[in-house]
Amino acid sequence: QVQLVESGGGLVQAGGSLRLSCTVSGRILSSAFMGWFRQAPGKEREFVAAILWRTGSTSHADSVKGRFTISRDNAKNTVYLQMNGLKPEDTAVYYCAAKDSGSWPPTSDRGFGSWGQGTQVTVPS
Repeated sequence: QVQLVESGGGLVQAGGSLRLSCTVSGRILSSAFMGWFRQAPGKEREFVAAILWRTGSTSHADSVKGRFTISRDNAKNTVYLQMNGLKPEDTAVYYCAAKDSGSWPPTSDRGFGSWGQGTQVTVPS
């Protein structure tokens, strides 16, 4: 398993932008993919975006397509989530997660064995 540490959350006005970072330590398998998930109060955790570590292929949830972009920097072992056009409904704790392998693209947190501690994103209405 790898260790994940998120950063970059905060409070931003509607329409604003934030960039989340997830620093990965430990051995990353070539078949691995990294994901961002979020959980709002009283709601289930939901998939936001994922990226294949080896190829950089990406997948985004419909709710964030066109606004959020996942990317990675192999040299820095870091995954990013650029969030533009933030809305109050994006308010949640955002988690970075890693999965060694599996079917692509992921649509749930099933099989993601490593998780960060989460970072809060708040967009006031």
